Amino acid sequence: MWDIRESISEVLRAVLPIILVIVILDLGVLGVPPSALLHFLLGSGMVVLGIALFLSGVKAGLLPVGEAIGSELPARGSLALVVLGAFLFGFLATVAEPDVRVLAGMVDTVSRGGIPEEPLIVVIAVGVGFFVAVAVLRIIFAVPLAYLFAAGYGTVLILAPFAPPDFLAIAFDAGGVTTGPLTVPVILALGIGVSAVLAGRSALADGFGLIGLASLGPILGVMVMGVIFS
Repeated sequence: MWDIRESISEVLRAVLPIILVIVILDLGVLGVPPSALLHFLLGSGMVVLGIALFLSGVKAGLLPVGEAIGSELPARGSLALVVLGAFLFGFLATVAEPDVRVLAGMVDTVSRGGIPEEPLIVVIAVGVGFFVAVAVLRIIFAVPLAYLFAAGYGTVLILAPFAPPDFLAIAFDAGGVTTGPLTVPVILALGIGVSAVLAGRSALADGFGLIGLASLGPILGVMVMGVIFS
């Protein structure tokens, strides 16, 4: 119960300034009716409570489970199992990520079905899953992170001239929305769990950087999708 109260306090400190600014604008500038303001305040309260419950759930369930899975996979001694587990972890977390669904839904609406929602979600999720698996392999084989970033963004620069402008814009937004409230804790916990059980690995140096690599996957995936569609 204490964790929930602490989470509510944290969310209030973050959200309350935004709420106050909107209330001042509504009352002093826009002159919205009281009923609309009441709906806004009611929705804001639901947002605060929802985010607080979500953060409490992440701390109580997702983080421990992610670290446990990340530390258990290498102990099995099967590299294929580690890669498959990391891919599924990244893929499923991205499919469930609310930010990804919001982006895909808006793209579907604006394009009038020209870029369908579900295929776009799958492409983004596959990209994240692939690069999460690559990031875990980087931890196991101690590959310098700079090399992977150079190769990844070098490929982005090569593909950029061939991707249609619409898909190019969506690709970079897709890379951004994967760093949402569900995907980030799951992937970070997985990386920390993997690095914690490997001898000579630092959880600080090796357990982080996964989110940066994971965001490359949707960029490349959507760009390739655009080249194929065009």
